[in-house]
Amino acid sequence: MQKPTLSSATTIAAPASGSGGAIALIRLSGPEALSIAESIFSKPLASAKGYTAHLGTIADGKRLLDEAIVTVFRAPHSYTGEEMVEISCHGSTYIVQEILGLLVRRGATPAAAGEFTRRAFLNGKLDLSQAEAVADLIASESGAAHRIALNQMRGGYAVELAGLRDKLLHITSLLELELDFSEEDVEFADRKELQQLLADIQGRCRTLADSFRTGNILKNGVPVAIVGAPNAGKSTLLNRLIGEERAIVSEVAGTTRDFIEESIVLEGIRFRFIDTAGLRHTDDRIEALGIERTKERMARAQVVLLLIAEPFSAAEVRRQIAELGLSPEQQLIVLLNKNDIWDTADLAHDLTGSARVLSLSARTGVGIEELKQVLAEKFAHRGEADTLIVTNVRHYDALLRADDALARAVTALKNGLPADLVSEEIRQVLHHLGEITGEITTDDILGNIFSKFCIGK
Repeated sequence: MQKPTLSSATTIAAPASGSGGAIALIRLSGPEALSIAESIFSKPLASAKGYTAHLGTIADGKRLLDEAIVTVFRAPHSYTGEEMVEISCHGSTYIVQEILGLLVRRGATPAAAGEFTRRAFLNGKLDLSQAEAVADLIASESGAAHRIALNQMRGGYAVELAGLRDKLLHITSLLELELDFSEEDVEFADRKELQQLLADIQGRCRTLADSFRTGNILKNGVPVAIVGAPNAGKSTLLNRLIGEERAIVSEVAGTTRDFIEESIVLEGIRFRFIDTAGLRHTDDRIEALGIERTKERMARAQVVLLLIAEPFSAAEVRRQIAELGLSPEQQLIVLLNKNDIWDTADLAHDLTGSARVLSLSARTGVGIEELKQVLAEKFAHRGEADTLIVTNVRHYDALLRADDALARAVTALKNGLPADLVSEEIRQVLHHLGEITGEITTDDILGNIFSKFCIGK
């Protein structure tokens, strides 16, 4: 299905800022935005030029509500592509609600979640990937997540996909031209060159799809599981890392029976530290359930911190590492707590190739900054400003389906199948890439995407 068109003639209004601040912003967008705003404002707006700001008062008849600045944006040169007005008033919740109520009584409709950005998409101001990046930008909690969302919102991702689509359109046009001359048995494109071109496009799609693992981590935070035996100092370490007493610290073994999660940002990257139940054999059903959850969280972690507080031999530490059952993609750091009881250098040498080894004291804070530095360095070059990274599961799914169709097209070319069969597979690739940017979409998909936006955006 092709991209839906904007058919609504309503004018929408909503607050575009949080309540309780010194200044609040209220947006109107639609054909009657200027006339509705003018009906409550002390200055004429109908003939106002775009990108102009007007100081005046807002009143409900003779009842003065506030002094405000009204900014005018003329279609199509506005965020939504429609006639648009932004009212900057004082941030009192009472004032904002009174102005909104007044706008509704004068003909505006309360905006649904994401409706301003949805209109921007439908009016061609943004493609769908850029629109989704707006929500990601608002939700970004680290420098890396911010950079990725900003790059996507500014069209870097869209330009890449447009280039791939142009190449595919060129290929399919040549193949379909052959169909018009099928009786003459003419080939307009060298099959080996087409195979190579499709293989190059497939390689780029796979690179983008493979970036999803990194993108998902940078968008949502790097999950770091703190594991170890009871009383190893896991809760103390979590408190030390985040700089506050978040987890209960006790000499009683098994105090942490479920996981506790807290986040910090290191070098622009968000890390989600998970304090887990101590790993041991137990007959306590509640503690055993906590240990099972520890294993589940550990399996999903990108980094595992194995905290050890007793001077074990290298062989015993290797045994504990093996029992964790980590995958090759997971990174392990062995932390030797109570640093004054360890021969760190010898153990680190014995464990070379098994894990990075650091000594620290969760109680005093010795070695904590080194641990933070090591974590930051592991992810320092991910999410750089000029790197295209996929962070959206919808895009990831579309890229996987495009890759499958490309593989079928390459196979069809190798096997000398007719041009119409190859062209059909390429059209499927175009369809899946078009789903990402919104050339191909449905109202249901749009409703699902924009329902996750905040009101006023």
